[in-house]
Amino acid sequence: MARHSLTVSNASITGPFRPGNRIPGTDVAGRVAAAGSNVKRLKKGDAVFGDLFYCGAGAFAEYVAAPEEALMLKPESISFEDAATLNQAAKIALQGLRGRRPLEKGQKVLINGAGGGMGTFAVQIAKFYGAEVTGVDRSSKLGMLRAIGADQIIDYAREDCTKGGVRYDLILDAVARRSIFDYRRVMAPDGLYVLLGGSRYALFQALVLGPLVSAASRKKMGTNPWKVNNEEDLRFLLELHGKGKLSPVIDRRCPLGEVPEALRDLSQGLVKGKVVVTVGHDENI
Repeated sequence: MARHSLTVSNASITGPFRPGNRIPGTDVAGRVAAAGSNVKRLKKGDAVFGDLFYCGAGAFAEYVAAPEEALMLKPESISFEDAATLNQAAKIALQGLRGRRPLEKGQKVLINGAGGGMGTFAVQIAKFYGAEVTGVDRSSKLGMLRAIGADQIIDYAREDCTKGGVRYDLILDAVARRSIFDYRRVMAPDGLYVLLGGSRYALFQALVLGPLVSAASRKKMGTNPWKVNNEEDLRFLLELHGKGKLSPVIDRRCPLGEVPEALRDLSQGLVKGKVVVTVGHDENI
């Protein structure tokens, strides 16, 4: 989200009078419109950004109520739009790349779904660490993947990335639609497969079968626990952004009224990187 107004509290909204129809959306960036009496770090007018995943969502709105711990101050060096893109997608990409073991220079990394929100960040972060990156996505996104640093690109409609001769040290799968055993074929002897997102069947395989495969082989397969409000990771991402090593790929900026259309395009894989929903307010709030 971008240019929100935020009402900050020191606790999530709970109890029997909580609205039955939850407003979706988790990424926010904007200015504090009001702060509760127990809020210590933030005050009215502060520029902030954060992730509402574990505190009721609600980002698709003109005003958002959020607990203080879900937000951190936004540096002046980054725009509201760019800051809003980092909260989930960039953080999950970062944690997927280095959560299980350090990513080393020269290692081969395969990113399936490289043209989406998490994928575009993962490509850039992997390149920062010196990896050789192969990005997999639809043909319309391949030029963009080249532009942000991918060394090799694969059009999934023309080539099966699990049947090539390359062996990858790390595979990040953001749109898992195939068996984890397919990916096992192209993993290095001590390779790592990390599921970031995809179908329920793929998630079941990664959670249940992944540990079994890992126990019987040097190849490790599974998911990576997501640390939602990890301030250290966000500060690292801000540092990369400030150095010009990480730039959000924003497909479009749209008003609240166009959210349904944007969500349809996202579900069909048509969006390059991220969509930012803009909500205009007086800058002197």
